[in-house]
Parts: sequence; C-alpha cells; structure tokens
Amino acid sequence: MAMEFDSGSLADTEQFLNRNYTTMQIGNAAEAPVHSHITRDVLGTVSLDRLKLGFDMSYDADPLGKICLCGVESGSVEENYLDGGTDTFHPGEIGILTPPDLPYSGIIHRARYTITMFDPAELTRVAAPEDPDADPVTLIGHRPVSAAAGQRLITIIGHVRRMAAGYDGDAPPLVAATATQYLAASVLAAFPNTAAAEEATGDGDDAHPDTVRRAIAYMESHVRQDISVGEIAAAAYVTVRALQLAFRRHLDTTPMAYLRRMRLRGAHEQLGAGSPDTGATVTGIAGEWGFGHPGRFAALYRQHYGQAPGVTLDT
Repeated sequence: MAMEFDSGSLADTEQFLNRNYTTMQIGNAAEAPVHSHITRDVLGTVSLDRLKLGFDMSYDADPLGKICLCGVESGSVEENYLDGGTDTFHPGEIGILTPPDLPYSGIIHRARYTITMFDPAELTRVAAPEDPDADPVTLIGHRPVSAAAGQRLITIIGHVRRMAAGYDGDAPPLVAATATQYLAASVLAAFPNTAAAEEATGDGDDAHPDTVRRAIAYMESHVRQDISVGEIAAAAYVTVRALQLAFRRHLDTTPMAYLRRMRLRGAHEQLGAGSPDTGATVTGIAGEWGFGHPGRFAALYRQHYGQAPGVTLDT
C-alpha cells in the first residue's frame, strides 16, 4: 500500500484531497462527526484509491486532468455534471465522476467507494495508432453502456488493485504498462466513446497475411517494450480493426494474445538459462516479461510447457 490517510478533521481532509487530487473546497453537508479514511495503491501512472467517508461531504473541485472512475460500495455519490445535470451512483454502480477538463461538484453521502485515475491519453494509445494529426479518443458518456459492462469493469479494477498491492515497491515497467493498457481498453469497452462511434473503412480488405507478417515483425523487434495494439497496427499500415480481423482470420487469435505468447516464450528461455544460484526467481523473470500475477503466469506457463516455471529454473 503506497499511502494511507485517516482523520476526524474536515480541514485535514480538505488539505489531503487538495494535495492528492486537485484544488477543491469541501464541506460537512449534514454537520455529522467527520471521519475520513483513504488508501491509495499505485501501478505505474494509475492510482487506485479506496475511500470511506463517515459524513456527507460536499465538494467543489477544479478539473482533475485525468480519467476518474468512481465505483460505489455503500452509501451514494451525487455528482453535478456541467453538461448533463445531476446523477447519483448507488452501491454496485460505477461511472465517470467528471470529464478530465471540467470542474466538478456534488455530495458524497456517507459512502465507501473507489476512485481510479489515469491519463486520458491512454485511451487514444490503445484505441488508435499514434498519429499526431488524429483527434484524441474521448468518452462521451459517464455511465457504462450496460450494467454487465459496469460489473466487468469493477472486476477488472479490483484485479489491477490487487496486482498493485502485491508489490512492495514499484512494479516492473512492463507490468505497469500492460496493466495500464488493459485498464484503458476495458474502460473503452465499458463506456461510449468516440473511437467506437467512428465507422471503420476498408478493414476487411486489409486483413490479409501481409498485415500479419508486418505486425509480427514489429512485435518481435519490440517484444520487451511497452507497445499497444495501436502501435502494432500503425507498424502494419492498417487500422486496429483490420489488424484484429487479420489475426483472427489467419491465426485464430488476437494481436495482444500473440504478443503475450511471444513474451511467455521469452520468459521460458530466460528461466532455462537462469539459476537460483545467481539470484534468479520465477516472479522476477515473469515481471520482466510483463506478467504481473505470479499465479496466472504459472498457470499459463504450465498450460504451454507442461510443468511449473520453477522446475525449468531449477533444472
């Protein structure tokens, strides 16, 4: 756990929120005793907070400059959207608390909830090739496209939080980058956005073997770097949609699943060349190749190589 705050002071709570979120003014809407408990885990540039407020906290805040996901576990969060009136999130619901570039205000009613934040640029990075002339991908709704989509996103955020909490210090860069892309892609799948609204053109014609070959060549030369599906598509000179169609049509998989297998093979080779005597560990090697959850790495490794990764390292 990277940070923990506990206080019975409204002034101290406001100071903490100003220091760790954005400039804001808060109040005690019902004049109840104040109690605030906040924890934060960090994975790369993603912050994953759990908050418990024992009073009705009103807030009036400046723009955050980040994607801000709010998942309610108990109580409720009432948000005043500048472009859409007031909406209230109840237990089991998740939503966008505020657009990155707009101020926000509302009341948190004695709630236990989560706040997950990351750079809005990550949405463009996973949705489209990096084109300096392209419009940034943005979210165009503050509620998920369906209740099921919201529940899937809540589950994914929980997984990313557990991954972050599993490291005493910073997570390996590739683990953090992969988790950030995973989260951003999951947000795009859950919320209406400009990328989903755009109609793809020529994707079927571009889904041919040459596309796959160019993509694989790029992945092989960047296998240990933080690359997105958008960057792979750009290297293959096609859209993300065309790239996905090509991999499904010719290899019956997805580009990122193929990249994951390449990294698994790299980890396998490093395990075979390593030794516990030199300080090599399964967890360390897995992390270097972007596998942040040792248990899932071990299961995937056993599925492909028929034995535990520790056996390979010890042999």
